[in-house]
Amino acid sequence: MVEAVLIDLFSLPANLQNNIQGLLHSTLETIEKCSSIHAPCVYVMCCQRQGSERKDEQEFLFPALRGFQRLNRRLEVVCAQTTAAALYTIKQRLDEKDLSIIKVILPTLRKDLMKVYIDHLFTAVYRFEFEDLQVVSDCESLQISEPQHEGQTLPSQDVALIQSEIQMYLESLPSLKGELTILRSSLIPDDIFLHGFTTRTGGISYIPTLSSCNLFSSSKRRDPQVVVKENLRRLANAAGFNPEAFHRVKIDHANAVCIMGKTEPDNYDGIVTNQKGVTLAAPGADCIPVLFADPVRKACGAAHSGWKGTLLGVSMATVNAMVSEYGCNMKDILVVLGPSVGPCCYKLPHESAKEFHRIDPKCVRLFDSASPYIDIRRATRILLERGGILPENIQDDSITDQNQNITFCTACHPDKFYSHFRDGTNFGTQIGFISIKD
Repeated sequence: MVEAVLIDLFSLPANLQNNIQGLLHSTLETIEKCSSIHAPCVYVMCCQRQGSERKDEQEFLFPALRGFQRLNRRLEVVCAQTTAAALYTIKQRLDEKDLSIIKVILPTLRKDLMKVYIDHLFTAVYRFEFEDLQVVSDCESLQISEPQHEGQTLPSQDVALIQSEIQMYLESLPSLKGELTILRSSLIPDDIFLHGFTTRTGGISYIPTLSSCNLFSSSKRRDPQVVVKENLRRLANAAGFNPEAFHRVKIDHANAVCIMGKTEPDNYDGIVTNQKGVTLAAPGADCIPVLFADPVRKACGAAHSGWKGTLLGVSMATVNAMVSEYGCNMKDILVVLGPSVGPCCYKLPHESAKEFHRIDPKCVRLFDSASPYIDIRRATRILLERGGILPENIQDDSITDQNQNITFCTACHPDKFYSHFRDGTNFGTQIGFISIKD
């Protein structure tokens, strides 16, 4: 069943301009008639002319809106100067109500254009179907059908213009939840390396569990790639790295490592380089973003270490790659564990807890319970030390000076960090990043 209807009056062809009120009235009439049981939310999208106020546009359409009492509370006119601005505003309304199945009623000439906007501003969470504005006439038009996957028909230059319009609009949006904040370690020398761990402030993501500086897009979440790209652009500006030379690990929850400049694996949880100006990143939303730096050989790395990756030794695999590829000495490598779920909050089933107990009994609390508490940070430190990393070259939550602590528990600090454990499946993601300065 359709949950929302979007009527696109943004750029009507000239032959329909004079009948805009009649078209809207007949369309709303059909929606109301066919929605006696379930009234969908209805959004009317129109162009706000330069110098005009939104209320002027609504007043112009008011005669067509009058009389639709059943739809009245679920009917909204959205006026903006660009399609990107109008559609993004409507996306916010849909997300506020957790709506995902949308019928778009629009002029035929706008269909291919609208599909490009939707492809960029929405993810696979949403389902769209399209109806010709001139042929809405029966109740069948409000029954959801399987979405059609049609090939791209717009010229590439038109697609580029749409992408530019979207980017300019997103860049104009204010940052949410305060300024962008980056946590830095005193262990990594800042005259050689640029690095940091992000928090959740300073971006434009507005969905509560994703707000505001979410740095990962997924087909299962509501933040599209363009929003994540804008968040990354703002981070890059604040931190001082080039977002076009940014490489994030491709998570597999295992221990494969990518060597920059060599063939890239399909999936990997560690990445290393000795190239200047290339920024490496590892995400985390409970899993540990781990950064590696060798100031002697001038090499660096990043790893994503969840409980599976920790057991599989992803951190030592990253260290070993730096040693074998760049001739690093184990005793020169510095390792920093970023914000991640702490032993205060993190639980695993007993069978998985056994593996951490084998590393060290201190990695498990309440071992005899069905779901013991797990310390993946301690396990990571122990495995690094056993591999040859000096204890003093590892920074984690065991640091005694709390003013220097950056390994916060993500689950305990909802104002600062995202947490899958705390927020569920539609969670946001922060990152740890590092590069060698030019």
